[in-house]
Amino acid sequence: MKIYQSELRTLEGEPFRLPHNQLLLIVNVASKCGYTPQYSGLERLQEAYAYRGFSVIGVPCNQFGGQEPGDAAEIRLFCATTYGVSFPILEKMEVNGPNRHPLYAELTKARDTRGLAGDVEWNFEKFLVAPGGRVLYRFRSAVEPEDPEVISAIEENLPN
Repeated sequence: MKIYQSELRTLEGEPFRLPHNQLLLIVNVASKCGYTPQYSGLERLQEAYAYRGFSVIGVPCNQFGGQEPGDAAEIRLFCATTYGVSFPILEKMEVNGPNRHPLYAELTKARDTRGLAGDVEWNFEKFLVAPGGRVLYRFRSAVEPEDPEVISAIEENLPN
């Protein structure tokens, strides 16, 4: 439940609550990264599974090579015009270090497939969170959104 206690804001600065009853894929995103084309796969996941209680949540982060330098308007424009993003995008936040957002303080406790927890390693790291707030899976950046392992994890845990 701790992930639901984090104070969150949309990219436009409006209060945002993570939906308790949905399967979530929370992803730290960046517009100038080699993994940025993953936005396309994330959007396809959103389109394919939203009606079954699933949502991608994008979290812009500028901690990795300064690859998300834009302000909120620039990020929104990029996401909309380049990738047609329809899923929620939150305000830019830190995912590591002393100013790590409380949401990521919880998410980074989860272990990846190698059994490693701790800091986010790079942009486009993905956390699959069950309704109720338990982190089910952690996929590192190189794992594509439509990788069979990700698809299987989503399909096995959809609430609807």
